[in-house]
Amino acid sequence: MKKLLLFVCCLLAAQSVLAWGQKGHDVTTYIAECHLTPKAAKKIDKALGGHSPVYYANWLDNASHTPEYAYTKTWHYLNIDEGRTLETMPKNPDGDVLEAVTSLVAQLKSGDLAPEEETLALKMLIHLVGDMHCPMHTGRLSDRGGNQRPVRMFASPSNLHSVWDSALPEAAHRWSYTEWQQQLDRLSKEEVACVQSGEPRDWVLETHAICTEIYDFTPEGTKISYDYIAKYAPVIEQQFLRGGLRLARLLNEIYR
Repeated sequence: MKKLLLFVCCLLAAQSVLAWGQKGHDVTTYIAECHLTPKAAKKIDKALGGHSPVYYANWLDNASHTPEYAYTKTWHYLNIDEGRTLETMPKNPDGDVLEAVTSLVAQLKSGDLAPEEETLALKMLIHLVGDMHCPMHTGRLSDRGGNQRPVRMFASPSNLHSVWDSALPEAAHRWSYTEWQQQLDRLSKEEVACVQSGEPRDWVLETHAICTEIYDFTPEGTKISYDYIAKYAPVIEQQFLRGGLRLARLLNEIYR
């Protein structure tokens, strides 16, 4: 029994560093897939062996916990402590989400990758652009991105990071990822172009501004209930849509 409890605790600890949960990454990636050019879609289909991008939306969360890809563990987030900025926060020597996305885009655009290297880089990029738009993945190093900020989700003890990864999106809407796309992906061409503007650095800063507001509104011990869900459901919707549209832009630029 003790071994079983230890295993469950370890599993929960591992899950707590993931972003958006499976549904969120599926939504983001499906929105991107719906905005691919025919040429990009064809090339991506070949690179992914006939699989949809959604098939690999969550692949890196699992892979990062294996010895082969353990080097990517820090690539899912970028910590910025209170009182610090992107420029003044010491960089993680093992890398971060902005560094990883920037590097992967450059590698894929170069056209110099072997087929298996291209497939790996593409699978990583699909996931990490989603992470870049998860607010608590630009959280504070001092509390491990909200993992050490205890809150309550209705009657259940939790932490701020876990709430934003999975509990809050699922509480907002119990939709499939295709239903999420159908409900959110309704912008005009002009609005899509506006959302897709900027570069990954701009998107990280935008996400961090949201994260800062969340910290201010959610002190330690906050009891999260219906009013909190109503306040932040539009933010979740916005970030899913932003992540999907921006991933599409990057992929369309890579696979011209």
